[in-house]
Amino acid sequence: MTPSRRAVLGAAGALFAWSFVPKFAYAAAGARDPRFLVVVLRGALDGLSAVPPIGDPGYAGLREGIALAKDGPDAALPLDGFFYLHPAMPNLARLYKQGQAAIVHAAATGYRERSHFDGQDVLESGQPGPGHTATGWLNRLLASLPAGEGIARKGVLGVGVVPPLVVRGDAPVLGWAPPRMARAGSDLTMRLADLYGQRDPHLAAALQQAIETESLAQRRGMDGKMGGGGPDSVDGMRRIAEGAAGLVGADDGPRIAALAFEGWDTHANEGGAKGRLATLLGGLDGAFATFEQGLSPVWKDTVVMVVTEFGRTAAVNGTTGTDHGTGTVAFLVGGAVKGGRMIADWPGLKPEQLYQNRDLKATTDIRAVAKGVVADLFGLSGPVLAEKVFPGTGDLGPMRGLVV
Repeated sequence: MTPSRRAVLGAAGALFAWSFVPKFAYAAAGARDPRFLVVVLRGALDGLSAVPPIGDPGYAGLREGIALAKDGPDAALPLDGFFYLHPAMPNLARLYKQGQAAIVHAAATGYRERSHFDGQDVLESGQPGPGHTATGWLNRLLASLPAGEGIARKGVLGVGVVPPLVVRGDAPVLGWAPPRMARAGSDLTMRLADLYGQRDPHLAAALQQAIETESLAQRRGMDGKMGGGGPDSVDGMRRIAEGAAGLVGADDGPRIAALAFEGWDTHANEGGAKGRLATLLGGLDGAFATFEQGLSPVWKDTVVMVVTEFGRTAAVNGTTGTDHGTGTVAFLVGGAVKGGRMIADWPGLKPEQLYQNRDLKATTDIRAVAKGVVADLFGLSGPVLAEKVFPGTGDLGPMRGLVV
């Protein structure tokens, strides 16, 4: 009877890892040793509250009860005189001023419906529509890197008990979840390794991958760090970011990772300068500081990209929240980011300027942003990005100048 993957990897130490063959290897572009982390905000971030366009005359009227102001108590943080930043995000404001953060507004994938499941599928698969593939664009990115020693051999890291779609595929995948249970002893681990070595080479490879990643986590001082708080809490976001930074920042760790923060579906009682969304944004802002600190030796070569499946309605609903929408924001943070910039082809907030008279119109495709980042970080060509990483996007060029 074949044990379940969860049982096998749980015995290896509450560390969930997946190892796929064949193994790939790569050489980084130039002398840079890049790190690339993708943070998915599940539930659809309200970009008009996270980065309010206070300079747009239509903004305040659409946001009755939650609109932010550029002065007074709990004032929004200035960016460029038109766009402001939610006051719960002082770390991001600081990084922006230091030229280490850029914000892309009125952005979305090519998906134009409003299903969380389909929206997340499109966002993470990198495909033009839902249901096209069981692999993610980060995994296909890894598999597309040229041969040689380096990043691809180390695999892509998926943080969480279940690997997110964006990292799934044929290239090697590491999984790490902050430990919540007692670890198996070394004797049991050795006996399991011997058993699977004789009976099932795939399970043996997965167990060995788990042991190696667990060893790396222990060497980085991450043993038993989880504590309370899930991925929708301030403490949970910080701890997840801490774990990801510890593994990605290690000399012998993975260079590419994906993690998810939950709870961004703000249908009711969203709040303005304070409230539910403000708490979530504060957690994300704290994660930025955690990444900066945990990755400080390699921060100059790091890009953290924050994305969400779609935005929210421009107008507030009857429960002082916002419903599923279209355009939103994406954040780029890191020492390798050409920051201090708002990137937006602003569509406006007049009724006739809204998508279907209700949503912020998306004028920037998030796939173009992702293409631009990975093209500069990893030296991938346009055809490879259009055919393998983001299939069917030959007419969508990479957004250039995002990486220094």
